[in-house]
Amino acid sequence: MRRRSFSSDTHGEDESAVDLTPMLDVVFIMLIFFIVTATFIKETGVEVNRPDANTADQKDNTTVLVAINADNSIWIDKRRVDIRSVRANIERLHAENPEGGVVIQADELASIKTFTGVLDAAREVVAHEKVSLATTEQ
Repeated sequence: MRRRSFSSDTHGEDESAVDLTPMLDVVFIMLIFFIVTATFIKETGVEVNRPDANTADQKDNTTVLVAINADNSIWIDKRRVDIRSVRANIERLHAENPEGGVVIQADELASIKTFTGVLDAAREVVAHEKVSLATTEQ
């Protein structure tokens, strides 16, 4: 008895296989789209205890975050900054997105002198209404 081998059986298996290449292309394109359009949270690099306020409201489109610690150290973009170089750092970061504002995150125990110095430096760079103090809502 002779066995016959049909070559059409092997073609049937190949034709029934699903080609995943187009699906993978779409997944990678979607991944690239979400990475490009994602907004990244900016951090100052230090935790501060913000004061409470009844009139706190949410500010959108923040470009520069400045933190003032309880020991009056100033942090911008996860780096400790001297009070004399605050303006230059704010100018550099604000140049990347001129539409954004500056938010100062001052600790409850921070000196008013340090806060005023940072506030003056920020107001020299951006409009007065785009500079705000970060508080926690009561």
